Amino acid sequence: MKQRHILRTLVIALFVLLTTGFSLFPPSNEFHLPATGEALAKQYCTNCHVFPDPNLLDRSTWKEKVLPNMGWRLGIRKGNADPFADMEEDEAVLVRELKVFPTTPLLSEENWNKIVEYYLQKAPNNPLPQDDHPIAKNNLSRFKGETIFIGEKQAPKTTLLKYDSLRSHLYIGDASNEVSVLQPDLQFASYWQVESAPVDVDFPKNGPVQVLCIGSITPSEKKKGRIMVLDSVPSTNNPANDFINLARPVQFAHGDLNGDGKEDLVLGEFGNHTGKLSWYDGSNRKKEHVLRNQPGSRKIDIVDMNRDGKPDVVAMLAQGREGIWLFENQGNGVFKDKNLIQLPPVYGVSYYELDDFNNDGFPDILMTNGDNWDISPVSKFYHGIRIYMNDGNNNFKETYFYPYYGASKAMARDFDNDGDLDIAAISFYEDYDKPEKGFVYLENKGNLSFTASTTKDAGSGKWLTMEVADINKDGQPDIIIGSYIHTMNELTKLLFKGVESFPQAVILWNNKK
Repeated sequence: MKQRHILRTLVIALFVLLTTGFSLFPPSNEFHLPATGEALAKQYCTNCHVFPDPNLLDRSTWKEKVLPNMGWRLGIRKGNADPFADMEEDEAVLVRELKVFPTTPLLSEENWNKIVEYYLQKAPNNPLPQDDHPIAKNNLSRFKGETIFIGEKQAPKTTLLKYDSLRSHLYIGDASNEVSVLQPDLQFASYWQVESAPVDVDFPKNGPVQVLCIGSITPSEKKKGRIMVLDSVPSTNNPANDFINLARPVQFAHGDLNGDGKEDLVLGEFGNHTGKLSWYDGSNRKKEHVLRNQPGSRKIDIVDMNRDGKPDVVAMLAQGREGIWLFENQGNGVFKDKNLIQLPPVYGVSYYELDDFNNDGFPDILMTNGDNWDISPVSKFYHGIRIYMNDGNNNFKETYFYPYYGASKAMARDFDNDGDLDIAAISFYEDYDKPEKGFVYLENKGNLSFTASTTKDAGSGKWLTMEVADINKDGQPDIIIGSYIHTMNELTKLLFKGVESFPQAVILWNNKK
């Protein structure tokens, strides 16, 4: 009885307090503590991308490069800093229209200073070193190099390497706006002059060869990319002509996504501040379906990932929110997206492949991250080659990492015919002491254990592109690497390191018997 009386008294008291407007708890701001720099950084950074830990860059790079750029995006400008200073005027007009850099601050100066202080206090003085790993030795005997020269270029700028297995032709594209096609004996089959740097070629089942031109190699908001048809001459009067004014497209693929018997087109527009990933019903520009309205579309695959009989789309996206996404085909032209891998923006994702490393029938992911052509071009200990294993339900976990500065591409094949997948990889964004280190061969010894090696035959360029194909039809996959020398400074560095000639590409013939 006594307990019941106490309970009734408490209920009445609570009713009186609430009906008279009195709160049992003080206003929330009385308990509010000033936000820390770390909390503020996580709050504002994660609006655009995965939170970057301070140890990912050295203190000077944070202070001089990255934090000022982040400040511009939050409306913070110190002194006479101008985010448009290095842009051409027409480019600046486009970026201003997008309001990439707000004219009014999105947070107080006090809170911005807390973010800056947090990063400068926590960041290391110098870039952190890579973990111990097998260093590539110059003892690779399995492959023998042969150089390919096209024209008399002082500095080749190879932007495209792709093999057409149906016709046994190798396509080589250069930023001088040319596409050359070589036969298996490396003699010319065709040559075209195109509108801008060619970056991809596709071979639709029912139609002529199509080449994708990027419009601008350097970052830009200008939409000058297009798809061109390669016939006896590059045609401008064809259905592909509808695909003009594209925002720096870098890859495309064809496949029947909606089961209507017509080939659809999946196109990635990398852009710069804007871009998108879309599919086009029947390859018709007017029938666009946007999968992801985000810049940075870099690599695309059309594959049935969940084995339901409908082709899905897998895509790598960069430019801030970096990672790999699966777009599951729900039928009737509807796709549901699922993030498979996501990394901080400074990781610089560059390429991926779907490969089955453990022979369980489910595609794993081989990925490189090493794009360093940005505002923080310093050595990054987390650059390298990664393998993510599939649990059978398209959930992926990193199970292997090979540190490799500036990694730009890796491809897995059974190069030595021993039943497991080896890896060939290239690095573009690192100035190695020996040029041949821009190529590494990882031989699989079982259980994801690899030995690393390289060859002097890969020492005559800066390797941005790579393809694998059995060029000479001997049953052995060969490796083709393409050189892109962007500036005279890069050319001079190679000269000082003893490089005397600069081929367009090098074929590493697989001579394993």
